[in-house]
Amino acid sequence: MAEGLEVALTDLQSSWNNVQHHTDEISSNRLLVRRGQAFNITLYFRNRAFQPGLDNIIFVTETGPLPDLPKGTRAVFSLEGHPGPSPWIASLQTIGANSLEVSLCAPPMAAVGRYLLKVHIKSLQGPVTAYQLGEFILLFNPWCPEDAVYLESEPQRQEYVMNDYGFIYQGNKNWIRPCPWNYGQFEENIIDICLELLDKSLNFQIDPATDCALRGSPVYISRVVSAMINSNDDSGVLNGNWGENYSDGTNPAEWMGSVAILKQWHATGCQPVRYGQCWVFAAVTCTVMRCLGIPTRVITNFNSGHDTDGNLIIDEYYDNTGRILENKKKDSVWNFHVWNECWMARNDLPPGFGGWQVLDATPQETSNGLYCCGPASVRAIKEGEVDLNYDTAFAFSMVNADCMAWLVFGGKEQKLHQDTSTVGNFISTKSIQSDGRDDITENYKYAEAKTYPCKITYSQYSQYLSTDKLIRISALGEEKNSPEKILVKKIITLAYPSIVINVLGAAVVNQPLSIQVVFSNPLSEQVEDCVLTVEGSGLFRRQQRVLIGVLKPHHRASLTLETIPFKSGQRQIQANLRSNKFKDIKGYTNVYIGL
Repeated sequence: MAEGLEVALTDLQSSWNNVQHHTDEISSNRLLVRRGQAFNITLYFRNRAFQPGLDNIIFVTETGPLPDLPKGTRAVFSLEGHPGPSPWIASLQTIGANSLEVSLCAPPMAAVGRYLLKVHIKSLQGPVTAYQLGEFILLFNPWCPEDAVYLESEPQRQEYVMNDYGFIYQGNKNWIRPCPWNYGQFEENIIDICLELLDKSLNFQIDPATDCALRGSPVYISRVVSAMINSNDDSGVLNGNWGENYSDGTNPAEWMGSVAILKQWHATGCQPVRYGQCWVFAAVTCTVMRCLGIPTRVITNFNSGHDTDGNLIIDEYYDNTGRILENKKKDSVWNFHVWNECWMARNDLPPGFGGWQVLDATPQETSNGLYCCGPASVRAIKEGEVDLNYDTAFAFSMVNADCMAWLVFGGKEQKLHQDTSTVGNFISTKSIQSDGRDDITENYKYAEAKTYPCKITYSQYSQYLSTDKLIRISALGEEKNSPEKILVKKIITLAYPSIVINVLGAAVVNQPLSIQVVFSNPLSEQVEDCVLTVEGSGLFRRQQRVLIGVLKPHHRASLTLETIPFKSGQRQIQANLRSNKFKDIKGYTNVYIGL
């Protein structure tokens, strides 16, 4: 009788598999694969060769703290291909003298997360022996047509899954400026932090078995991530702060990338990071979703409505001098608001409402008791199907609510003006394979929409300047011999001085590289407390912070930094300058790093 087959060693072929599964930027020595796509492993035996018909090999995969066959978090499947309840597949590749190469494939609807791989071996008339072969991470697969996040276009997959930098648009509809952001979804430990984020959710804390079973649904995952990026209900990643005091944290305008935020959250035992505003919430969401494999982009909506009572109208109240009555203000229109779109099928909705879905992690209103928003079908928003899940009515109001102005006088309210075109303008996202801006307003609304430029000198507005760097002007007029009144309002956004980044010479991996940063003081007065921060994925292993000190009036300064690139490919260098006069001066440049 043949002796039992004994496993001596397992090669998960991490380096080769990760290249095939588009995860090699995350790691080359840990196995990270995508569902619906085969990966190969090799088993090495201690005592003899594998004999088909004599040796029966059964694989077991488990995820979550309570793996369960009916829930799909545990799978048992045979190498011999006998039909069974598990949709996982194992197939024989090659048989060596003391080895066996096997192809494994997770079903395209499998739960994403960290898995343990085991094997049970039974030889003819021999005992069953069990071995733990190792761990692997399973991700969503936008390259697999059967996956709910499948995206047909390879350029779109490269932009919305693989690109680790981008631009977030800020300002107002008359002055749109791109702000560079380092998403860094493939940086060291980010995948582990993203999985930790899922495990810190209230859903997992209450019922971990059900939560892990539902992680095959991008709809479910997106709602969990939306809730966990803000800290309003849980130990989420970011605290929001829309005030003027950031002394016990970081001014949201100073962040340039997601990596520092996520790593700080992890390093402090999942204590919320201070502070974030809408673009920070959206940028970190983008990092997490792209890391998990869900195509995601960052969207900016100019003149974004915030409807608090669900009537799809933004109500504003004024006194007879044209001043807003803050005590009656509930709804509002933000000069810009930033959210995400995630690509996925929506089998929970009527046909035709899949594709891009709005996901908003900024804590505005609750959804099913938690501060999260979405996923809401973009097509449903455009078609006015506001009853469809999730939070479609709220998302509709952000881009298409009517604005109603009321005059409060003598205890009465008089309708001043109804505007159907103010809300939702120049809805913007980064272009595919370029640094340009795409206007996607037509995705959200059918066409309906004058500009009045205004310039004010620095000496006139400097003492009133807030962190938002906005000036709001409102005027209330009335026609002679008529009771009708007209309200006109304007928000002016201040321009920023530029930062120029020059790469001095050719950029080559592991070779010294000089980078010149040029900036200036555009003011006719001295600027103090200047600090320059520079970072770039693949270029700097940590942020570079340089104390500049004082910039004289209209002074132009230049600083040269030395670094050694450690990753090849297209990369981005980002710089931020802050001082006592201006807090949010950003610049960027792209550089190709050769091998």
